[in-house]
Amino acid sequence: MTIYPKMILDALATVRYPGTGKNLVESGMVADNIRIDGNKVSFSLIFDKATDPFIKSVVKASETAILTYVGKDVEIVGNIGIESKQTPRPEVGKLLPQVKNVIGVSSGKGGVGKSTVAANLAVSLAKLGHRVGLLDADIFGPSVPKMFQVEDARPFAQEVGGRELIVPIEKYGIKLLSIGFFVDPDQATLWRGGMASNALKQLIADANWGDLDYFVIDMPPGTSDIHLTIVQTLAITGVVVVSTPQAVALADARKGINMFTNDKVNVPILGLVENMAWFTPAELPENKYYIFGKEGAKALAEEMDVPLLGQIPLVQSICESGDKGTPVALNEDSVTGRAFLQLAASVVRQVDRRNVDMAPTQIVEIHTGDPHKH
Repeated sequence: MTIYPKMILDALATVRYPGTGKNLVESGMVADNIRIDGNKVSFSLIFDKATDPFIKSVVKASETAILTYVGKDVEIVGNIGIESKQTPRPEVGKLLPQVKNVIGVSSGKGGVGKSTVAANLAVSLAKLGHRVGLLDADIFGPSVPKMFQVEDARPFAQEVGGRELIVPIEKYGIKLLSIGFFVDPDQATLWRGGMASNALKQLIADANWGDLDYFVIDMPPGTSDIHLTIVQTLAITGVVVVSTPQAVALADARKGINMFTNDKVNVPILGLVENMAWFTPAELPENKYYIFGKEGAKALAEEMDVPLLGQIPLVQSICESGDKGTPVALNEDSVTGRAFLQLAASVVRQVDRRNVDMAPTQIVEIHTGDPHKH
């Protein structure tokens, strides 16, 4: 039996796209690349988006239609090709070209206030006049929606340069995205590592972050696939490691620093933040009670030869502000608000210092004597 392109088209005309009810041919979904070699056939289907939910079912129906209406002996070479009308995602090395600095906020263990530090660092950077984005990359425990009182927000997509991009939520002058906007907050996110990594890549690469001076990423606690996904997806300027002065937290912070400075990861450590450095009662702002130990993170910073970026006191208002969706850094007159502003200034100094160190060296030739001899 001789197979002709029209036979393939006639078979595919019996398959309807569930989104519109029209068949694949009249919908213009069959690419002009049908190849026939004896009983071997190859072709591609075109979808509006690479994430189209009907791709698998349409491909299966197309295979069945070919075998039913053209012949059971037809061999579809490889897999049916999938093309997208959407402009493809940029390559990894070219992601977020309008973002100047990417700052990861990490911790060796949970419960040390990493997300609180990330949120208030972002607010403080914005208060210093910078354009800031904050990505909640803690896939299994997103907290940014609550901390910014945007739990009911539902980001939408808009077409930008031929691509459908997610529009971040804006609050307090900061662009925000979190997996928490897309999942049921009352249900556990039961995803394997690959699913979590793919979701994170979409929040990074398929969002309209625009021009940013600082892109702050609230990383999950510990060391995991998510950390590797982030460092493999983005050119990270540096990481801020958060710890309490407690010995257990410091041991895990040491592991986190070692992970980022490992030869295979090789991400600069901007410095260490000692959170809950001491407890200060609101009515006695000069009093300091070292309930988790004294200056443990400061000692670790000296040991590992990394800067101590700041010490954040523990006050009741920091918890209340986070629960209400008004980060404490919004109040510059509070003890904690001032501490976060100082932290932001320290981060900016470290980033500027690193950028200077990374800048190409300029070679200047100095000539002496008679200029005509040179």
